[in-house]
Amino acid sequence: MKREISNSKGVCFGEILWDNLPTGRKLGGAPLNVAYHLNKLGIHTDMLTRVGRDADGEDIIRLCAELAIPLTLFQKDSKYPTSTVEVDIDENKDVRYEIVFPVAWDYIALGEKEIETVNKADFFVFGSLSTRHHASYQTLQMLIKVANYKVFDLNLRAPHYTKERIFELLGYADLVKMNEEELGFVAAWMGLSDADTDTAKAEAVMTTFNINELIITYGAKGAIYHSWLGKFSYHFPALKVEVKDTIGSGDSFLAAFLSQRCRQDHQKTPEEMLEFATTLSAFVTQSTGACPSYDEVTINRFVWLNSLDNTKY
Repeated sequence: MKREISNSKGVCFGEILWDNLPTGRKLGGAPLNVAYHLNKLGIHTDMLTRVGRDADGEDIIRLCAELAIPLTLFQKDSKYPTSTVEVDIDENKDVRYEIVFPVAWDYIALGEKEIETVNKADFFVFGSLSTRHHASYQTLQMLIKVANYKVFDLNLRAPHYTKERIFELLGYADLVKMNEEELGFVAAWMGLSDADTDTAKAEAVMTTFNINELIITYGAKGAIYHSWLGKFSYHFPALKVEVKDTIGSGDSFLAAFLSQRCRQDHQKTPEEMLEFATTLSAFVTQSTGACPSYDEVTINRFVWLNSLDNTKY
């Protein structure tokens, strides 16, 4: 990993919260995690969100400042509290979430500053969870109209989604990221057969919703990048690591991919984009929490150690 300051800029929209883990409280929220990693990777990325005027909110703002996450688009709510999530991790390292409703980020407001920032950004990242309430969803719909490159991270969290809302969001996106299970949900809603291959399902999704790029993540089996722009499907295997938890691994994957996909100096190959994305995702998976501390030396050492572990003599 070589950290380079990029001319690209992004905006992430949606939830920011405290994940109450068995090991303690951790900063979380899928779009916040993406923003954290993008800023770590040298791409200025604003986080458009809302916290309560409470101790939890002040703690989030203080920590985000320490993590160098821009605070320009943070909003404060006097009525609704800062979001918290109860997290349970089972013996298989699978994660379950209990997300409180309603909270401050259900009421993200729209203003000239928000519109101007999104319009000037190279990409705009949003998920499905932050659309569970009509207030934030109306704001998102207006921002999508002025966004240049729209990135939709499915991130399904029951019961906070509907088929109709997911279909609407898919119709807005230029790039979509989902995992294997989420692809199954969307395919079933579309009436596709279980016998269809994942490639056939992906092509059907892209055709139906006019999506140019689709990433399907498969955990330990890697990821596939489908592109109509390049007319290809490219599979890249995951690195083998000892899993501590999977919180935020998909978010770090998306951030790393975007850091390569949206470069303005030169075009990266699919292999380069996916290699970097799977590397950062693997590092996060073998770390605790979604936003572990790291730098260029840390990631380079991780890659070196992983290559030693996988060397066959």
